[in-house]
Amino acid sequence: MNHAVVYTDAKEQYAALGVDTEAAISRLKNIPLSLHCWQGDDVGGFESAGAVLNGGGIQVTGNYPGKARTLTELRQDIKKVLALTPGSYRLSLHASYADFSGCQPVDRDKIEPEHFESWLDWAMENHLPLDFNATIFSHPKVKEMTLSSKDKGVRDFWIEHTKRCRTIGAYFGKKQGSPCIHNIWIPDGMKDIPADRQGFREILLSSLDDILSQNISEKYLKDSVESKVFGIGSESYVVGSHEFYMGYAVSRKRMLTIDMGHFHPTENVADKLSAILLFVPEILLHLSRGVRWDSDHVIIFNDEQRMMAEEIVRTGKLDKIHIGTDFFDGSINRIGAWTLGSRAAEKALLYALLEPHELLVKYEEEGNYFARLALNEDLKTLPFGAVWQQYCEECGVPSDSEIIPAVMEYEKNITSKRQ
Repeated sequence: MNHAVVYTDAKEQYAALGVDTEAAISRLKNIPLSLHCWQGDDVGGFESAGAVLNGGGIQVTGNYPGKARTLTELRQDIKKVLALTPGSYRLSLHASYADFSGCQPVDRDKIEPEHFESWLDWAMENHLPLDFNATIFSHPKVKEMTLSSKDKGVRDFWIEHTKRCRTIGAYFGKKQGSPCIHNIWIPDGMKDIPADRQGFREILLSSLDDILSQNISEKYLKDSVESKVFGIGSESYVVGSHEFYMGYAVSRKRMLTIDMGHFHPTENVADKLSAILLFVPEILLHLSRGVRWDSDHVIIFNDEQRMMAEEIVRTGKLDKIHIGTDFFDGSINRIGAWTLGSRAAEKALLYALLEPHELLVKYEEEGNYFARLALNEDLKTLPFGAVWQQYCEECGVPSDSEIIPAVMEYEKNITSKRQ
């Protein structure tokens, strides 16, 4: 059947519930999604030739051929993903992706804005505002603890690194005319039961206060802190727990990062948004998919993503919620993984924007919980796919059925030739 006819029918069905599909599509086009750069090379970075991820609470499984080996290849892959994904984008960089071509490489406590100038030029050319992350893992000075280390030399190294990352992020923000969001995550913790939980957390508190003591305008930089329930090698104790960072963000008026894979598997992470936004100025949201111990599976359009997107829209605070992706899988085609995850995030947001929220709230306030439940069930079988395809067409990207051949063609012509 002709898509125009199918979409017209879908548009009418949604309109009967008071939903304007055109308005939803238009709104979604202007919600930026910060795409993470590290899916393309398994979080290796390019500080040195052949760099690979090395510990620090993170592990990428799989060895699918064709990963990006250079900055040029990574940027090529990012452009391909963007060509296959509808929507508006930013790009999130880790400090380990510095460009040392044409200059002497330096350690992380010596990085400068100049080491990311080529990224900024490329990003502005491709209309991709940059976000930034201190890289506090995969380094010889990650010795169980970093910013919470009782070794002053280790601690000072990471404090200096993070301060420099803030300076670099502010440089991005000033040049691109859009604030750079700088995220701080550390792998600090212990595999077995610690004796001094309090001591490590007091040190982390002091380190963060030191790092954030430099006053940088939010016009250029916004800082966020990220928790985790446990990690590889830190199963018994994580210094930067949710409670720690929640307290820090509230008391210091900083942004809090909520990663969907960083909580207990049975928690409804979407439920946290409306509570947290009452106490912190803004949220950085990392969309990921936790499966047992692994917190960073490729996003799919499942119930968790749908509920998260619904809560994002329902809060009415889209300007206070910054949405980014954070997953990495080296066991399947990396461009395919990137594309599927990004599209799933967009799909969930579109589904949420098509919700007849006012009608659902009306039933709720009337105490008609049957009608509320029945309407939610009705929404599941509405022709959402036709609206999604319309969105993809308007953005000039392939439909779902066209993604597999597009990714396979790129693999045949590009990534399969990488040794």
